[in-house]
Amino acid sequence: MAADRRIVIDHCAIATVDAHDTEYASGHVVLNGNRIEAVGAGPAPEDLQDVVRRIDATGHLVTPGLVNTHHHFYQWITRGLATDHNLFDWLVALYPTWARIDEPMTYAAAQGSLAMMARGGVTTAMDHHYVFPRGSGDLSGSIIRAARETGVRFTLARGSMDRSEKDGGLPPDFAVETLDGALAATEATVKEHHDASFDAMTQVAVAPCSPFSVSTELLRQGAELARRLGVRLHTHGSETVEEEKFCHELFGMGPTDYFESTGWLGEDVWMAHCVHMNDSDIAAFARTRTGVAHCPSSNARLAAGIARVPDMLAAGVPVGLGVDGTASNESGELHTELRNALLVNRLGAHREAALNARQALRLGTYGGAQVLGRAAEIGSLEPGKLADLVLWKLDTLAHASIADPVTALVLGAAAPVTASFVNGEQIVENNRLLTVDEDAIARSTREQAQRLARIAAQG
Repeated sequence: MAADRRIVIDHCAIATVDAHDTEYASGHVVLNGNRIEAVGAGPAPEDLQDVVRRIDATGHLVTPGLVNTHHHFYQWITRGLATDHNLFDWLVALYPTWARIDEPMTYAAAQGSLAMMARGGVTTAMDHHYVFPRGSGDLSGSIIRAARETGVRFTLARGSMDRSEKDGGLPPDFAVETLDGALAATEATVKEHHDASFDAMTQVAVAPCSPFSVSTELLRQGAELARRLGVRLHTHGSETVEEEKFCHELFGMGPTDYFESTGWLGEDVWMAHCVHMNDSDIAAFARTRTGVAHCPSSNARLAAGIARVPDMLAAGVPVGLGVDGTASNESGELHTELRNALLVNRLGAHREAALNARQALRLGTYGGAQVLGRAAEIGSLEPGKLADLVLWKLDTLAHASIADPVTALVLGAAAPVTASFVNGEQIVENNRLLTVDEDAIARSTREQAQRLARIAAQG
């Protein structure tokens, strides 16, 4: 949107999620082009110039857009499989199918994943894509194209694997890359697609998959590549007790020490899960400002455990929320993770105050922006930041009797999204996407899921 084209949102409750957790029981937000121009109490000034639209948001809570910090879009077409497995058994069951994905499947799966998140309040998404079967086409390009069409801000974590079954890893041999091939393809993806500007819609991170699916050299050289190119680093870390055992057996140390030995702790790094972290691990993450993507639903689905999020926050570790792949979180919605993060982290005796509703909202907004390295641009409603925000309808049967709007959003039923704006452009209206055809995407994802199942069944 051009500057000096103002949209005024009036008469709404506002949770800014700024440094002071400023809130307004009834306030206004003014968007000017792709930036937030003003946030304050009461109605917006009547004499504003160049106002192209005024929205009466009575009965709504306005928050920053949700920021998803970990996902695997391709899994949208393998939902509902291996539903009673732990992580390693689940991976063994699904890798033979995933190893047969191609560009049409990946594009359709990305469309489905993005559409589900966007209609539920996500304005910034990320995808950790690490499966690149030989001859499968331009998978990274297809994912980025789907994000661009949906209209969300996007980070592609260009993943890689070079440790296959013959090397003691889990993926089939034909589903992994060589060390040199993975590094070269990752560098090419960064150079073609990464935008370092303040209002970037597409960014790229370097993201070898996990300690048990990549070589030490790929981790080490991947970190060097990311820092040479000036982009962020992402991987899975400390997800299960099996992973911790694997690291001790293979490397003679736990996951955190192993990551530090390969250059994988730092303020430009974030890791998914981090469930099995002891006090020294958390201290190392806090000291280095290494970020965490907390995925409560996936961790519960795979019986991985409960991440020590309250302890991480108390130590100063940046923490955001992640959907994770929808083969381990079939709903694919980030706004449900606000509630699940709060509930899961209260499990246990005398933990009723372990995490509260405002902390959960912060995890899903500003915390996610921190983890993605974009806290200066998104994650809170403040003048000068990018115009990424959501209007949640809280005056219906599901929420109207809850006095506190943040509590209603986090602990109540999933709230309808009346409007969602990304970069000043509206992408959702009354729980429907304005940018893409949801019904066409549903058909396409079903067709590609069936196609993948047929190909996998043929071996």
